[in-house]
Amino acid sequence: MGEGQSLLPMLLIFVVFIVFMIIPQFRRQKEEKKFSTTLKKGDRIVTKGGLHGKVFDVSDKDTSFVLETMSGKLKMERSAISMEMSKKLNAPASSKK
Repeated sequence: MGEGQSLLPMLLIFVVFIVFMIIPQFRRQKEEKKFSTTLKKGDRIVTKGGLHGKVFDVSDKDTSFVLETMSGKLKMERSAISMEMSKKLNAPASSKK
């Protein structure tokens, strides 16, 4: 058995790790960035902390936005938005279970 054959399983594990773990994470980060940059006034969102509200003001040059909640207005960072929960919140009623 040569040295090249003993490295083959380790190389295969590394490739599988990259394909199933790293690449999907990069795709998810790209989707989240696109989601937060396409926010517009009136969008309903949920933050990662669980706050529900409506986007009141968005500035293109700023990394923050103003969220209108039932108790008032809050200035928050775009990175605080939960893309998954916001999409579930805005899903049509027929697709909710």
